[in-house]
Amino acid sequence: MSVKTLKIDGKDVSARADETILEIARENNIFIPTLCHIEGLSGVGACRLCLVEVVGSNKLMSACVTRVEEGMEVYTDSERLQKYRRMILEMLFVEGNHVCAVCVANGHCELQWLAEHLGVDHSQLIYRFPDKDVDVSHYRYGIDHNRCILCTRCVRVCGEIEGAHTWDLSGRGINAKVITDLNTPWAESETCTECGKCVQVCPTGALFKKSRAVGEMVKDNRFLPYLKTMREVDNGQ
Repeated sequence: MSVKTLKIDGKDVSARADETILEIARENNIFIPTLCHIEGLSGVGACRLCLVEVVGSNKLMSACVTRVEEGMEVYTDSERLQKYRRMILEMLFVEGNHVCAVCVANGHCELQWLAEHLGVDHSQLIYRFPDKDVDVSHYRYGIDHNRCILCTRCVRVCGEIEGAHTWDLSGRGINAKVITDLNTPWAESETCTECGKCVQVCPTGALFKKSRAVGEMVKDNRFLPYLKTMREVDNGQ
């Protein structure tokens, strides 16, 4: 496979032709924030936090789905990008009901960590305080839509890794939500295998295991790259 050479933040790097900007940045210890991206699942560019500037392009590019090109010059941490990222985080907070102090993922939440890391300690936007439901019908797991950021990690891991296709998106805009089996209660799902992969990849406390108290929901998604690699080996890729 051909090798591409490019610059990221002034640093000369090389990459395979099939790699994305995000992948090569992480290989070179260059930080680009993400929420929807997770190693082992397909990229969708949903959260827009990984936006980068590419010289010669008049628009910002999603690093997780943009393939590298020969001679590309990328900037990942400009003042413009920092402003956009903080605004995106603010929008995520005001469009949901994120009360960290009583969340099972408090201290182990990727949204919370990014807000601290990027300096989002308040919002200039008006909170919407939406009326969202909580489904705890399942005997092992629950979903709190107040904490969901629509990253679709649960949808992708259920379809791409577990192969159950239990989760999907319903609605549009501010009315969008993740659902199980055509919007039936989780406990009534006929496709759910109860594997818990969706709970483990959720970046917030939206999907949780019952019996976990505040701050106890520690996620472990290290199984994803391994499972994906093993499936590629089995398929002869």
